[in-house]
Amino acid sequence: MFDRLIEFLNEAGYLGIAALMFLENVFPPIPSEIIMPAAGFGAGQGRLSLFGVIVAGTSGSVAGALFWYYVGKWIDADRLRRWAARHGRWLTLAPRDIDRVDRWFDRHSGKAVLLGRLVPALRTLISVPAGVFGMSLPRFLLFTTLGTALWTTLLAVAGYLLEGQYRIVAAYLNPITNIIVGLVVAAYLYRVATWRAT
Repeated sequence: MFDRLIEFLNEAGYLGIAALMFLENVFPPIPSEIIMPAAGFGAGQGRLSLFGVIVAGTSGSVAGALFWYYVGKWIDADRLRRWAARHGRWLTLAPRDIDRVDRWFDRHSGKAVLLGRLVPALRTLISVPAGVFGMSLPRFLLFTTLGTALWTTLLAVAGYLLEGQYRIVAAYLNPITNIIVGLVVAAYLYRVATWRAT
């Protein structure tokens, strides 16, 4: 898979990197932990520029985050409260919980989005509450772009420096991603099992 990805990136260039990073945010066919180190490796081979790789990866990823931000805007807090009133167990939220999260997000939205973009598996999800709770688009774009640029830079530079060993990045990050996903699923299942409407 790595070799095919390298071939694809060599042929598709920056547009291919941006497209894969967009898709990785919308429906992850290949995680960024593989795409960006492979693109960084290509830059290390002189086929692409490292700066161009980082800009392309960041642009595609921010575009994918915008997709989920607008999904959140469509849901909006009022609709989420109505869903919580009807389907609270499956959302593991009561309407009062929505109000509490809304207040918390108003105070911490910038930090939440910035740090959320640096956490594997949660990077995309943080865009949804930003839309749901009405974070302004310029503010969302600022913190999303900052967090995304840092993430893509770290991965691309790792691939650039590690050269042929760039697969090591995915080897280290994939288990972390799996653990985070496992914890999120376990927490959700626990909340469904113990949820009580009050």
